[in-house]
Amino acid sequence: MTRTIVITGASDGIGAASAKQLAQLGEEVVVVGRNPEKTARVARALGVESFVADFSDLAQVRGLAASLLEKYPRIDVLANNAGGIFGERTVTDDGYELTFQVNHLAPYLLTNLLLERLIESNASVIQTSSAAAKLFPRFDIDDLQGERRYSSTAAYGNAKLANVLFTKELHRRFGDRGLSAVAFHPGVIASSFGSTSNGPWKWMYSGPLAQRLMTSTSVGGARLTWLALGKPGVDWQPGGFYANNKPAKTNRLADDPVVARQLWERSALLSGLDG
Repeated sequence: MTRTIVITGASDGIGAASAKQLAQLGEEVVVVGRNPEKTARVARALGVESFVADFSDLAQVRGLAASLLEKYPRIDVLANNAGGIFGERTVTDDGYELTFQVNHLAPYLLTNLLLERLIESNASVIQTSSAAAKLFPRFDIDDLQGERRYSSTAAYGNAKLANVLFTKELHRRFGDRGLSAVAFHPGVIASSFGSTSNGPWKWMYSGPLAQRLMTSTSVGGARLTWLALGKPGVDWQPGGFYANNKPAKTNRLADDPVVARQLWERSALLSGLDG
């Protein structure tokens, strides 16, 4: 049976690579991207549907969810792949720190708006996290916006840890209803990922030597594809964190159910889902 697979952040990088791989295997891929021209170009080349949503604007996330619910009676896989690392601390029009909103709050909102459809479909929800979740965070549940202490690297590490905490809490809350959640590190990918940052991140992702040492988008995309095609409980374990298609260690804080619950509840409040 052909499955419907929604991939955000699919106009570039590993999202576009995975979309191509899955479409070639006959899956019904839905491409979501921020840039209208790039998103349309990827979708047109694959002959698939596309939607445009900028995750720095939560109204666009709500609009995306409404469009997906109207169009697709089943959503078998939701790949929350959109994300980025940014430079100076920036606050969105919604009033939230940009790194936190784009990497965590927006996909949290999208997943929850699609939740009943995902449960009905026995869906897999895949979070593109990072080894940065272990290496860089200064995670403070009382300072999710980095108002007291901010660096672009710590903000990114915090957001990627939030992806893993969200995955584990999603599994705890809805795993017994048929929803499977998993997070993964795709590798250090040779893409335009760091172009919106500054300092060493921008150099790392734009320097020619660094690019040659990185993992290709096709290999990184294949790791997302592996999870999308895999059978939860057989090929990968729900609630887990993976790297190189194998279970991997991440930040110890990711196993704290109290912190995961607090993050969920605060995210609900911030995204307007608590009432």
